[in-house]
Amino acid sequence: MDWRTHAEQLAARVTSPVSRWRDAVARTPRHVFVPRWWHPTGPGEWTLRDGPTDEAAWLRAAYSDTSLVTRVGPLHADFAHPHDRPSGVPTSSSTMPGLVVRMLRHAHVYDGADLAMIGAGSGASTALAVHRLGEKHVTAVDVDPYLAEAATTRLASLGMSPQVVTGDATKPLPGDFDRVVSLVALPNLASALAALRPGGRLVTTLARMNVIVTATKGPDGGAQGVVEWDRAGFMSTRSGEDYPPGVGDVFAAVRDREGGEASKGRYPVLNVAEAWDVRAMLELSVPGIGTYYEERGEQRTAWLVHTDGSWARASATWIDPPTVHQDGPRRLWNALERIRHRLNAEGGLPIYGSHVHITPDGLCHFSRGTWSATYG
Repeated sequence: MDWRTHAEQLAARVTSPVSRWRDAVARTPRHVFVPRWWHPTGPGEWTLRDGPTDEAAWLRAAYSDTSLVTRVGPLHADFAHPHDRPSGVPTSSSTMPGLVVRMLRHAHVYDGADLAMIGAGSGASTALAVHRLGEKHVTAVDVDPYLAEAATTRLASLGMSPQVVTGDATKPLPGDFDRVVSLVALPNLASALAALRPGGRLVTTLARMNVIVTATKGPDGGAQGVVEWDRAGFMSTRSGEDYPPGVGDVFAAVRDREGGEASKGRYPVLNVAEAWDVRAMLELSVPGIGTYYEERGEQRTAWLVHTDGSWARASATWIDPPTVHQDGPRRLWNALERIRHRLNAEGGLPIYGSHVHITPDGLCHFSRGTWSATYG
């Protein structure tokens, strides 16, 4: 298979000509790490793709700057049958190469630095780091034993033997490092911070927030940093084969529920999950909130749900003011509208570019001007 031309073209798309990561992308045969993957065919619906049966499609997918989902719920594509049609959310993927490069660039890695990558996934991201730093300086961690085993085997087939270990990112990491880069969204930063040497740099996203936090560890065990003027969306950490029941069960129960408090919304229906700055601010306002969105022609409907039983549903035609139904202990749509009012009044939201102070127990304290908030 002539994959090198495709890899070089991918490298040219996701790196600058002088980037130290260009050669790593150009020399990594990503197709080796993703022989099979799940292709989305509808909301929460997936169809298996098998690379060796269609090499042209395999090359197009593997050398596109796209994340390829390799696991849905507990079913990995490597073990699936062609007729399998899993439903649900992805639990593992091969992350889009351009995003991996961006996260590694945020880490400011240097020759001889010891790097931990949280979320080994397919192993392709680990291969990029090994090309740049050497196998002795790279450790990859994944909660899934099969992912760690498969990544180890596929890396070895390329002559690479970094340390790939099975471990839960919410618990102590194996070793201490100069750089920690997480390719999963962390709900708390205590374990990642504890694995850093003083002066080490952490790069991560936060669960349900899609912000990139970079921070340098100080002598007191805490860290100082910023929310970068950049953004990324990663899967949240999990401890088992699948994510535990959560707001999805609440959503199923209230999706078409009538009643509650009815009112007229001020702003058009918004797909909150795609409005990343709004979503981040909403998570800080109501931690653990879930968002759902649907379009049918010009009819738009959005739901907000929480495990405390609070829910809101807003529906409207196109950009008309929506009809809003809310119930439970909190008025979730009101919280969203306060954030959107601030966005309209000030022209922006304070989360991106804010200062971050991370305490040794993993809490993130954000501040920008007179605004402040805490996460974790």
